[in-house]
Amino acid sequence: MRLAAQRLVGEGLPDAASAVRHMSAMQGQDLPGAMTSVALRVDGRSRQDVVDAMNAGGIVRTWPMRGTLHLIPAEDLGWILSLTGERTLRATARNRELRGVDDALVDRARMTAFEALAERGALSRDELMALWTEAGVMSDGGQGYRLLFTLAVGGDVCFGPFEDGGQRIVAVADWIRTTPLPDPDEALAQWVLRYFRSHGPATVRDFAWWTKLPLSAIRAAVAEAADGLEAWAVGGTEYLMAPETPELLAGAGRAAGGTLLLPGFDEFLLGYGERGAALPDEHAGKVVPGNNGMFRGTVVSGGRVVGTWKRKGSGRAVRIDAEPFTSFAKAVATALPRRFAALP
Repeated sequence: MRLAAQRLVGEGLPDAASAVRHMSAMQGQDLPGAMTSVALRVDGRSRQDVVDAMNAGGIVRTWPMRGTLHLIPAEDLGWILSLTGERTLRATARNRELRGVDDALVDRARMTAFEALAERGALSRDELMALWTEAGVMSDGGQGYRLLFTLAVGGDVCFGPFEDGGQRIVAVADWIRTTPLPDPDEALAQWVLRYFRSHGPATVRDFAWWTKLPLSAIRAAVAEAADGLEAWAVGGTEYLMAPETPELLAGAGRAAGGTLLLPGFDEFLLGYGERGAALPDEHAGKVVPGNNGMFRGTVVSGGRVVGTWKRKGSGRAVRIDAEPFTSFAKAVATALPRRFAALP
């Protein structure tokens, strides 16, 4: 059902912006993998559609929650940061302190960035770091990262369009049309609704892990959004989802039980605090070796992760290098080259 709810099988979304809006947020520190994750949920399965949506300002990349880069709908940036930004900055205060990043330095960095962005419109990350170095704002790369992170979480800048193969930094006020922020309780209720409709079946604790927002506020928001969700009890645990999720699964037919290749940071795994439904605990270390935070691409069969994969070679010689947890079923082994060739 999660595969169907996330639109990885069955009915896809019409375009990249719609796919990201449906998911609310998609983990994005590995940008090429994130673009593939979006394209896999779109009918046309085109990476160019993702680039076009970013260039048009429909999708932005920033740090909206968990201190982690995500792709999010541009129009949602303001209200998401209104819920998460202050908590994120409090949680990362010690890291800024260790780097010598105080409020005065952040103010200088903001002024320098805004002056350059007003003149040039957009900057690469390297260009911004060079400007800060020349202006005496930063003394090392670690300090520069903390300054960029702080300005992004504060809603000042984000990653927007592509140029010369890289994503450019823009001023949020210039790049995104400003809309009135909804009431915080209303915003959280809508976020709850969108999360469970796109990620369900999932638990309240899954959403709490995903956003790092307090459980008390989330439970109140779930009660507010309950009319738009369906509850499903499994082993004494309540899962929430869109009422139409079983129909989406039925409409996916045999594809739901087939073989899929997913990028390493796909929401199919990263969208939940508890991943045992898809990834057996005894094999979790093979997806995240040494628990180092770097997720390998996954081979999914019948809704379960059964192995990992990576690209091998280059150019026309590129091929899939897949490693099973135990052994691949014959149908999976046969499907792997076809699934790899069809990846966006």
